Amino acid sequence: MSLADVKKNTQERMTKSLETLKADLAKVRTGRAHTGILDHVMVDYYGSPTALTQVANVTLVDARTIGVQPYEKKMANTIEKAIRDADLGLNPSAQGDMIRVPTPPLTEERRKEMVKLVKSEAEDAKIAVRNIRRDANESLKKLVKDKACSEDDERRSSDEVQKLTDKFIADIDKMVVDKEKEVLTV
Repeated sequence: MSLADVKKNTQERMTKSLETLKADLAKVRTGRAHTGILDHVMVDYYGSPTALTQVANVTLVDARTIGVQPYEKKMANTIEKAIRDADLGLNPSAQGDMIRVPTPPLTEERRKEMVKLVKSEAEDAKIAVRNIRRDANESLKKLVKDKACSEDDERRSSDEVQKLTDKFIADIDKMVVDKEKEVLTV
C-alpha cells in the first residue's frame, strides 16, 4: 500500500460515512410526509419478515398523507398492523384496498426529541470519521516502519488526512444545522 492508496481509501471511507449520515437524516421526519419514513417497516409476508416496499406500492397522496397500496389485497391488515407496530407514531387506516397513513403534526416536545436524535446521528458520524483518521494514521506509521516512505512524507500525509477529517467534520456540522432548522420550522 502506498501513500496515495492510504489517502484515497481514507477519502472514500469518509465519503461513505457522510452518505450514511445523509440517509439517516432523511429518515428523521419533519412536518411533511415522505415515503422514506416507511423504509424500515417490516411486514410478515407468509412467515418471513419482508420490507414494506416489496409487498406494497408506497406513494404520497398529499403533503401530509402517505398512501400504501398492497400488491395482494389480503395483505392489507398485516401491512396496517406492521405500520402501527413500527413505533413511528403513525396511525394507518384502510380505505378499500388502499391504506392511508396520515402524518400527525409534530409537537414542540417531539421536535426537540428529533433534534436530539439528529445530533446523536451526527456524533456517530463524527466518531466514524475520527476512527477512519486513526486507521489512516496507523497505516502511514506502518509504511514508515516498513521503510516504504520517509518520515517527512508520513508527516505531510498525516497533515493531509487531518485536513480531510476537518473538512468532513465541518460538512457533518453543516448538515446538522440544516436539518435542525428544517425540524424546528413549523
